[in-house]
Order: sequence, then structure tokens, then C-alpha cells
Amino acid sequence: MTTYDLDLFVIGAGSGGVRAARIAAGHGARVAIAEKQFYGGTCVNVGCVPKKLMTYAGRYAAHMEDAAGYGWNVGERTHDWSIFIANKNREIERLNGIYQDLLKKSGVQIHWGKAYITDPHTIEINDQTITTEKILIATGGKPFIPDIPGAKEYGITSDDVFYLPQRPEIIVINGAGYIALEFAGIFRQLGSDVHVIYRRDEILNEGFDEDVRPFLHNEMSKKGIHFHPKTNIEQIEKAEHGLNVKLSGGKSIHTQQALFATGRKPNSADIGLENLGIKINKNGAIEVDRDDQTNIESIYAVGDVTDRIALTPVALAEGHALVDRLYGQKKRYISYDNVPSAVFSDPNVAQVGLTEAHARAQYGDAVDIYTSNFRAMQMTLAGRDERTFMKLIVHRDTDKVLGLHMVGTEAGEIVQGFSTALIAGATKTDFDNTIGIHPTAAEEFVTMRTKSA
Repeated sequence: MTTYDLDLFVIGAGSGGVRAARIAAGHGARVAIAEKQFYGGTCVNVGCVPKKLMTYAGRYAAHMEDAAGYGWNVGERTHDWSIFIANKNREIERLNGIYQDLLKKSGVQIHWGKAYITDPHTIEINDQTITTEKILIATGGKPFIPDIPGAKEYGITSDDVFYLPQRPEIIVINGAGYIALEFAGIFRQLGSDVHVIYRRDEILNEGFDEDVRPFLHNEMSKKGIHFHPKTNIEQIEKAEHGLNVKLSGGKSIHTQQALFATGRKPNSADIGLENLGIKINKNGAIEVDRDDQTNIESIYAVGDVTDRIALTPVALAEGHALVDRLYGQKKRYISYDNVPSAVFSDPNVAQVGLTEAHARAQYGDAVDIYTSNFRAMQMTLAGRDERTFMKLIVHRDTDKVLGLHMVGTEAGEIVQGFSTALIAGATKTDFDNTIGIHPTAAEEFVTMRTKSA
């Protein structure tokens, strides 16, 4: 039998890679992990964690404004961007330390540097050759800037936003996906003039419900965000005191920053995959089977680099289940059905299950729709014209709830709980039989009785 230095070598110390490494080590495997940038990957450093902190920073502006309706005299308000960024950086450093401690306490070897796969059982890193029985690729994704004149020279990506020395008074955001909309809401709440440029007719993509998309667009527009649908950025030029963004149709916008939030691509380049013949699709994603295995028996991949469902909790679950199968004698797989997700826009969006379009594609006319559109109690004394939208999609023949969607304050917190109900196969009758907690916005999901379609 061939003797290897390790049982498992993990490339990428993001959420999926760290979880897989430490659980595998806990099962008794000899494990090493390689990282060239930072612990925790995109989510901890330049993704969901700092972005959520930014949404909190922006939300305080609305809270202080709304407080007047409740009798509070808040007085003059200013926001110091530099203080926020410094505090944010300190929190990210703390989280990096936690990830490092988790790996060390689990007995995982840590290698800082760029790992390169030279054959199905060999890694080269820092002039060191390491042999391993199995390799796990968990290198995540990365943002990209499209080939537009001046874009790569003057534009920034979502990674750069978290380190801007000052908040831009005017910002142009290219894209209308969840990343673009989250930053649009953040900068608008902090006082920036925000322009969102996108090629499509609607914001978000078809993975979001057809009632959610226009509702969110309307609510964000009411807050002063400028949307430019069916519009392309044709060129970015350096201008006095900022940038000049030229748009299709002859228009242009003078701005301080041009943020390209046009999606992320799997980070699969320059680690040796091409030389090994590992199958990669046209988007750069590593192709894997149900066992997270590539076409090379000893090499596996999880997380955003596979471009299945690019969510941190999915990467965590994939990595954990994989090493349970490999080293824990547990034949465990995760389900990609009813994966909940949220957009921390202003207001929030959250969903679980099927959209109406997807439900009708599967079940035809045997679909019942329940919706509610209301002004939440919190907004009344505040005098804020912000509405909440909720939607249930039900299979008429089985009464099973197929999809649940919400736009409104704390949508993610609310939908997380209801996700368990959908996973458990809850029916509309189960919802109807649930006593609501009053007064809350969440109770609306268990009090909708009238079909809208």
C-alpha cells in the first residue's frame, strides 16, 4: 500500500474548507489546510459578515429618524466612516483568530501560501512537496469586473468596498443582484446618492419570486435609490473630483465610485486543475458528483468553487457531510431542496422553497397563492411609508406549502424559523392551526386565509 504524508489536504481556509478540515481531524484523519489570504474566506472577510455589519450601520440612520415619532429627541446626527471601518476591521481580526484556534485545537496542520496540485496525490506549497491520499478543493469564488473601457482601471468590486478610506457621496453600482442591492441600501441609508445600472428589466434574478422583485424595487425607489433598467455602462473616465460614467443612450453620471457587483466566479484557476484534466464548466466551476467527487477519484470539491448554491451555510454543510462520509462512517448527504436565503437590502428579502413560476412549472394550475401587503406597526408612529409583503405558495392537491417569501424588516430572521416548517412538510392547514404571536409581522404568515390566485 502507498504511504502518504496525510489523509486529506484541504485547499482554502474559508467556511467550507475549515469545517471539513477540523471535522475530518476530529474523526482521526491526518489533515492539513492551505490558505494564501485569510481565515474564513469571503464570508468572514469581504462578504456576509462585514456586509451585515454595514447594514446595521446604515439601519441606525433610519432608527434615529424614526425615534422622533416615538418621542425621542435624538438631536444632530453624523456618521464617522473611519470609526466604523476601524471597528469592523477589529471584529474581522477577532473572527480570524477564532478560525485559527479552531484549526489548531483540532490538530490541523496550517500552511500559508499558494497550493498547487501536481498530481492526484501531491501538493506543492512554499517549495515543499506534500503527499496526500485525498485532496479537497474549497477555494470559493471571486468578484470580477467586466471588459468595459476604464472599468478595471477605475472601478472597484465588493471586496474593495470594505476598505474604502471614506464613504462616497455619490456611487454608481453596476448590477442588480443581491450584492448590488445590499450595497445600494447601505450607502443610501448612510447618505450617499446611489445609482443602480443594470441591463435587465427587473432587479434580482429569476430565482426570486415575480411578486417580490417589483415590490422590492418600489420600496427601494421610495427611499431615494435611482434605478436605471435596460442600461449599460459603456465607459468610465477619470474626471475632476471623481469619475465620469458613460451610459448607453448618451447619458452620463459623475460619481466618486463605480462599484461593479456583477456577480462572482468560481476561484478555480492557477491551482493545477487544467494539467490534471479535472472537468470544469464554462463558468469555471469544478464539476462534481453527488459525493462531491471530481472526475479524478482522489480529488473532491465543495462550496462556491462548484457553483451549485453559493451560500456559506451550504458550503459548511457540504464540507461537513463529505468528511463524515469519508472518515466518520456516516453515509450522510445534504439536501438542496428548500434552502432558505436572504438579501439584506433595505428592506430585507427572504425566501424558502419554490417561487410561483417554479411551482406552476411543476404543478400547473394546482397552485394556490396567498399574499399580504401591509404597513408594519413599527412604521406607523414613525410616519415611514414602508410596506411589508408576504407570500405563501400552496399545492392545492396536497395542501403542502411549497414556497414562502417576504420583503420587510427582519425578513431573514422570520423566514429562518418558517424554513423548518417547510423542511418538515408543513401544510397550509398547519399554518392555519398555528396561533400567531400578536402583535408581530411574522403572525401574518399564519393568518392569511384569502387566496389571491
